[in-house]
Amino acid sequence: MASSARFTRYEGFVIAVLAILQFTIILDFMVLSPLGAILMPTLHITPVQFGWVVSAYAFSAGASGLLAAGFADNFDRKKLLLFFYTGFTLGTFLCSIATDYHFLLFARIFTGLFGGVIGSICSAIITDLFALEVRGRVMGFVQMAFATSQVLGIPIGLYLANEFGWHSPFTMIVLFCIVIGILILVYLKPIDKHLGLNTEHNAFKHLGQTLSQSNYLLAFATTTLLAMGGYMLMPFGSAFSVHNLKIPFDKLPMVYIVTGISSMIAGPLIGKYSDVIGKYRLFVIGSILSMIMTGIYGNLGPTPIWIVIVINVFLFMGITSRIISSSALMTAIPKPQDRGAFMSINASVQQMAGGLAAAAAGFIVSETPSGYIEHYDRLSYVVIAGSILAIVMMYFVNRMVQRKLATPAVPV
Repeated sequence: MASSARFTRYEGFVIAVLAILQFTIILDFMVLSPLGAILMPTLHITPVQFGWVVSAYAFSAGASGLLAAGFADNFDRKKLLLFFYTGFTLGTFLCSIATDYHFLLFARIFTGLFGGVIGSICSAIITDLFALEVRGRVMGFVQMAFATSQVLGIPIGLYLANEFGWHSPFTMIVLFCIVIGILILVYLKPIDKHLGLNTEHNAFKHLGQTLSQSNYLLAFATTTLLAMGGYMLMPFGSAFSVHNLKIPFDKLPMVYIVTGISSMIAGPLIGKYSDVIGKYRLFVIGSILSMIMTGIYGNLGPTPIWIVIVINVFLFMGITSRIISSSALMTAIPKPQDRGAFMSINASVQQMAGGLAAAAAGFIVSETPSGYIEHYDRLSYVVIAGSILAIVMMYFVNRMVQRKLATPAVPV
């Protein structure tokens, strides 16, 4: 495992390729939010239907995560990554040729079946190759994908959607996926040391054993709460900005670009800081910041764009701190022979919880004939309540990790 202050050239390549890969996965989901203002009138769908388009990916991703968990530790992680990334690319291609609501819904389900497992495979790879002492830094770089998708992907996607139609952003993602898939195939080394540790080759038994461990269940419950925020607020973010905050649609890319650049700069620093002051402490700080900004944002009316940008910058600073610190902590929980299964189930729980949250958001908010989004403030209150509970749950997760670290015989 890498534990030195400086990464080798190959370790740098692994971090870079995983970050770019995550960029395509995150962008595939995030691009739907700003496209919502185009998709709903173009396909003649309601907020509830759009909520289902968003959550369909999450539900199918959650189901595939559970199905993949049993055999996730029985294969070379490189081969597993290539298999699911190929399916994800095909699903995104289907989105790029969808002609109506039902076709798009099917395409999102298909994409989720493959894309939902990829994040867990990446987390398992990071855990296999990097020591806990530097995982905050690694997660900080990998999570730059979230910010990069805002800085580059979403603005470019919006531009393409405006110029060539809403299908074009998905075509762009497919082209990215092909390039990344080739890099992984040619340059990524096999990652199979875990194969000698896993003595249970029956997929169902391995899944059952993983689900039966109380410390794992605590982590899964915590992940459920963590998933609520983004999935509730994000699907209707663009419609809320355009119709409630009165931000012109052609100005939305500016909001995403400035917010994303700030997150790109902050991501690696936050990751390094989490390794210095403690991951749980940073999680609490990020949670408090995001709760304050969520409460303010959800209650805004017509607002100057510079104020919206400032609020978004601080909001995503808090969200990034939560993601990086919680992801690093979660990697320390499973045993080496359970990492693939644990990460798959954890991703599955995250996707399913997010799917339910997105679907619930579609029922909480409503859209007037003018496009105005009502009751968005209620969403912010629900997200804040979930964040408070997540702080409490993460306290117990952190305490469990600290006890594990105090036992030298147990590797993390």
